[in-house]
Amino acid sequence: MSSAATSADELGEVTVLVYSDDRQVREDVIRTIGRRPAADLPRLEFLQVATEPAVYHHLAKTDIALCILDAEAVPAGGMGIARTMKDEIHNAPPTLLLLARPVDMWLATWSRADAAVAQPIEPAAFVDTVATLLRRTTAVTA
Repeated sequence: MSSAATSADELGEVTVLVYSDDRQVREDVIRTIGRRPAADLPRLEFLQVATEPAVYHHLAKTDIALCILDAEAVPAGGMGIARTMKDEIHNAPPTLLLLARPVDMWLATWSRADAAVAQPIEPAAFVDTVATLLRRTTAVTA
């Protein structure tokens, strides 16, 4: 086994929570990111969540490296969940919002999300944003 493969295996795995009431949105996000968005990052395990209570349940029980939240989810949108996380959870994981429109970026700022992307998602920029947020998390936990 090469040293590059060994070092990649040593990075382990981190969990990314993907929240949307729309299964297709969750699947598209996961497919776009892939299992390892960058060679210097650990492999990703995805936790798909469709309800707000499930988000908080998993945040309390699981070590989450990143939350990707659909701002258009109903009845609870990702913006409100992101703001609640930042207000109520000590050391909340970074949040990435999926927005329906670029003009909603100001709302992402209100929600205190760490990053936001507007749809349609540009895959390379999206994966780069995910990798940047994960590097912050993995640097803290390493």
